[in-house]
Amino acid sequence: MDTTLWQQLIGEFFGTMILVLLGDGVVAANVLKKTKSADTGWLLITIGWGLGVTMAVYAVGWLSPAHINPAVTLGMAIAGEIAWASVIPYMIAQVAGGIVGATLVWLHYMPHFAATDDQEAILAVFSTGPAIRHSIWNLVSETIATTVLVYGLLAFTQGEFTEGLNPVVVGLLIVAIGISLGGTTGYAINPARDLGPRIAHQILPIANKGTSDWGYAWIPIVGPFLGAIVGSLLFMLISS
Repeated sequence: MDTTLWQQLIGEFFGTMILVLLGDGVVAANVLKKTKSADTGWLLITIGWGLGVTMAVYAVGWLSPAHINPAVTLGMAIAGEIAWASVIPYMIAQVAGGIVGATLVWLHYMPHFAATDDQEAILAVFSTGPAIRHSIWNLVSETIATTVLVYGLLAFTQGEFTEGLNPVVVGLLIVAIGISLGGTTGYAINPARDLGPRIAHQILPIANKGTSDWGYAWIPIVGPFLGAIVGSLLFMLISS
C-alpha cells in the first residue's frame, strides 16, 4: 500500500518503540534484581533483541520501510532505496521511539529498578557500553558489526526470501551479530537504540541511577553510521 510521509514516520516511531521495549526489556529481565529471569545470560539477550527486531518489523512493515534504525536509513539512502528527503525525518522519529520505548521499560520494571543498586547494570538496561573501554577499537567494533547488518539487509532484498519471511531472517541476522560480534561493545548497531534510551536514562527519575556516560555515547552513533556507509558501498560495488 502507498503511505504518506507522516504514516511512514508513525511507523518508524512505533517500530523503534517496540524494538526498544522488547530489546531493553530482555536486558532488564537479565540484569535487574529479583526478576524471574535474572542472570539468564548473553544468549537470551541476543535472542530477545533478534525477536524484538522481527516483531517490530512485522508490526509496522505495512506502514513504513521499518528501518527502525538511523544507520539502516542512511545505508538505504546511499543505496538509492529511499529518498534523501526522508532521512532526517525518519531518524528523528526513530530516536523519539527509542525514548518512549525505554520509558515503558522503566515503568514495567520500576520495582526492580528500586531493588537494584548497581548503577552500571541500570545503565545497561538503557544503553550499550564497552567490555574493555578503548575508543578506537570500540568504534571499529561498532563499524564492523553495522557493516554486516547493512550489507545483509541490502543483500536480502536481492535474494530468494519471500516477503513474509524477511523479518524472520533479519531477526536471525541480529542474533548472529550479537552472538559473534556483540561481546565487545554490546552491539548497538543502531544510533536510535542507544541514544533514545540514553536520553531517557538521563531525564527519568530512575531509582539508584548514576551517570548516563555521555563520554562514550558518540561511539554507538558514529560507529553505526560509518558501518552503514561501508556496508552500502560494499553492496553497491559487488552488485554493480
